[in-house]
Amino acid sequence: MMNRREFCKKACIVAGGLIIPLSALEVFNPRRLLAEKDGNSKVRWVFLVDIHKCVGCGLCVKACKIENDVDWDANVTRTWVERYVVTKGGQTLIDSPKGARDGFITQKIDQASQGLKEVKPEEIAKAFFVPKLCNHCENPPCVQVCPVGATYQTQEGVVLVDRTWCIGCGYCVMGCPYGVRYFHPTLHVAEKCTLCYHRLCQGMKSACVDACPFGARRVGNIRDPEDPVTKIITTEQVNVLKEEFGTKPQCFYLGSSMEVK
Repeated sequence: MMNRREFCKKACIVAGGLIIPLSALEVFNPRRLLAEKDGNSKVRWVFLVDIHKCVGCGLCVKACKIENDVDWDANVTRTWVERYVVTKGGQTLIDSPKGARDGFITQKIDQASQGLKEVKPEEIAKAFFVPKLCNHCENPPCVQVCPVGATYQTQEGVVLVDRTWCIGCGYCVMGCPYGVRYFHPTLHVAEKCTLCYHRLCQGMKSACVDACPFGARRVGNIRDPEDPVTKIITTEQVNVLKEEFGTKPQCFYLGSSMEVK
């Protein structure tokens, strides 16, 4: 039987002609994380991105491609960085040339088929960079839709893909609301960020974390209250992307704003 809290969470309101789930309007409460974590494992890997510290250098993307043997020139990557430019007129421009592998070498914004758009400095209200990667959701839709079990979740919460089982159906790619999956250019199987699980298992950090010279990326164990990442997530104002989808993403953002999609 659905209690009052569950009913309210799933209810919808109408605003400006749009139906909006109430969960989309909730203020994210990181303190509930520790209460929600269950299971026997003493480790639950989570990721923390500090937008204030990201400068869009692309070193994280380079490190990821090298570490995980991602094709250097293919327009795919397991992690990428987006540039957000918000004009004083209220327009938000977003680009990520080559996933920001080479950083952002021009002030012109790549608008794909519309070409490069130049915004004068005096027209800019704010600009910032946002790293993106797999959210390693607590409730991953990609695992649910995979018909052969190739996509699975480890005991520590990391979502992985078994290449030997993947049939390339694309269901997981379509099922991910964050657009973090792609097809391997030559193997034709689903690919995604693994948090460098092979490194975590050896007591190392993810390659992108090691490569970031500014500390904008951090990985930690949310089940360890003494973990520096856990302390930040549970005591400071953090956000997750698209919380309204109910996936319970485990990639948390410091300094995020309403323009970030």
